[in-house]
Parts: sequence; structure tokens; C-alpha cells
Amino acid sequence: MPRESGSPRVDAESDFLRARRQQVLSGLAARVRGATDDVVQSMSFDEVVAALGRRGEHYAGTRVIPLDAIVGSVDKVKDFDRRFRPTSTRSRERWERLARASRKGEEIPPIEVYQVGDYYFVRDGHHRVSVAHSLDVKLIEAKVTVVETLLTPVGVGARAELELKHWRRLMLERVPFTGEARAAVAVDHPVQYGEIAENVEAWAARRMHAEGEYMDKGTMARRWYEEEYCPVVELIEEAGVRGSTERPTEAYLRVACERYTLIRDHDWSAEIMEQVGKGKGRRRP
Repeated sequence: MPRESGSPRVDAESDFLRARRQQVLSGLAARVRGATDDVVQSMSFDEVVAALGRRGEHYAGTRVIPLDAIVGSVDKVKDFDRRFRPTSTRSRERWERLARASRKGEEIPPIEVYQVGDYYFVRDGHHRVSVAHSLDVKLIEAKVTVVETLLTPVGVGARAELELKHWRRLMLERVPFTGEARAAVAVDHPVQYGEIAENVEAWAARRMHAEGEYMDKGTMARRWYEEEYCPVVELIEEAGVRGSTERPTEAYLRVACERYTLIRDHDWSAEIMEQVGKGKGRRRP
């Protein structure tokens, strides 16, 4: 806890001014580094859950949770930064009242949070979290509601990561990969998830036309991965045409596009891969 003057009122005022100063300096430092606002701004619960897809929720009771695991808010994203320092003086009186109570050892009611994976988002108790941070508290009592999501809630520290999760979720709704395929089919650019879905659906349409049988989404995802993706990725590796920084799926999308642009063909073979690797192809009329 920061040094005490002996007066809870004076100390609470100092606590608030220190928190505001740190928030301003942190924001200035982020601008100097060229960082985007979402690096320092509190995360939005609604944005995170929308990106991951909400399956359900359940109340988990009252727990003691790590203060540093609280990363965002339900409805006060602009009022506090990522470290829950106040971004204005609007609620100074309320903040200092809670700080005085905390310094005097008065009982503070639990906060209320949503838990998404290892992350927590404040429903009620933003000022209590902010004061706890200013007093270097490590743990806080909270009433926890766990939210289950369609995608695993990891790697959602910035809006760019949320956008990637959002498009991956949409892709998985169209092409429900499971198991090994779900883990393998991954890219680093949001728009490419749409390209994957289009490729899979187009492949399935050609197969259904050729075979004269309907293919449901689950079958489509499984067969495309086994019959198209894995053999082609193997061909790409053997031909040595995957870039050093490319993921296998990114290489698949690029090579598939180059193949059709050059050769106007949907088939795969060592000969075709060689032509793609050389950047030359036979054009069909």
C-alpha cells in the first residue's frame, strides 16, 4: 500500500491524483510509441463475446480472483484504462470515498464480474477495482458469472485479435471443422477466413455435382480437410513453395489462387505444382 499521512481523507485524495497522473502519462507514452488506443483502453465485454460467440453462462458463486486478470468492462470502457485508472475526474468524489473506506479497513462488498476463459470483465464495482489497483492489492472478492464461448478465449488482448477471432468464428459456422482440422486450418489475416469458407464450399459443390449426392456441413468440412487440404499442403511442402513466414493454410490459399489464375484448373498434381512454382501455366480457352 502507498505511504500514509495519517489522514485517510488526505491519502485518498493523493491516491486519486496519483492514479489520474499515471493514466495520463500512460496514454502519452502509448502515443509516443505509436500504439493504438486499444492497447491502453479497457476491453469491452460485448466486443469480446461477440467475437468469440456466446454459448451460455452460469453463476459460479463468490470467489477471490487476481486483480490483474480483470481486463475489461461491461459498460464503462471509456471511464477506465486497461489498469482501471480513471480517465477523468467525473467520479472523483465517489472514488475517494471508496479509497477512504479501504484505507480505514471498512468492509467492501464483492464486485460482480463475467469470466471469459482466464479473463474477467466488471459488471459492477469499477471504482472498487480502480481503488484496489491504486493500493497495490493483488486479490479481490467477486461474484463470478462464467460465460461459455464457441471459440477458445485466448489471444484477445487487442481489437485486431478480436477481429481475427470474429472472422474465424464466422468461418467455423459455415465450415464446422473439428479436432485436428480445427487446429490446423488457421491464418493470421481476418479476410482469409472468408476465403477458406468460399474455397471449401466451392469444392463441396463440385464434389456433390460430380457424385450426385448431397453433402452436409460436417461431411463437407471433414472431406475437404482429408481429400483436399492435407494432400495439397503435402504437395506444397514437397515442392518447396511455402514462404518462410507463411502458415500452411495461408500457403494453400495463395497456391490455390495462383494455380487457377495460371492454369484454370481445379485439379492437383506434381506437374501442376511445378508449373505454379515456376509461375508459368497453360491457359485453357
